[in-house]
Amino acid sequence: MTEIRTPRLVLRRWVDDDLVPLSEIHADPVVMRHLDDGRPRSVEQTAEDIEGWEEEWDEEGFGVFAVELLGSGELAGAVGLSVADAPAEAAGQVAITWRLGRVFWGQGYASEAAHAALEFALQDRGLDRVVAVLRTEDSASTAVADKLGMRPEGSAPHPVHGHEVRIFGIDLTQYQV
Repeated sequence: MTEIRTPRLVLRRWVDDDLVPLSEIHADPVVMRHLDDGRPRSVEQTAEDIEGWEEEWDEEGFGVFAVELLGSGELAGAVGLSVADAPAEAAGQVAITWRLGRVFWGQGYASEAAHAALEFALQDRGLDRVVAVLRTEDSASTAVADKLGMRPEGSAPHPVHGHEVRIFGIDLTQYQV
């Protein structure tokens, strides 16, 4: 079982007890406004997300981690890696993603967890490059990408949802621990 510890967080694989707290995060329209189609997700959709993330772990050797607070064990959200399917400029590349419950915003958790996931990708899994696909108006996520050392590489309309996204990238030669 893959597990990463940071000073304040544990990044780990998903367990059954994660469904309800992640569903609560996914039900918050403010959290979800910059993800996928921008709408909250149901418990059933959240279960499908977790199942898909776990399948990607099995198929690719990486995936999206459950993020819990080290002290309390409370689920804070999801951070990790997946193969991007859109837009075409990022399709097929490994993308880093993050989503945390609103109560966990503004405390550096997203940056801390994303940094651990990026290090896992580039050092543990031996990937040469990672991208992030972010809605143009998502300034908080843009700040996280900047803290990771990712550089903007362009923008494109999302082919399914229609909103404009920016693509950020970093390769192994640019990465600094």
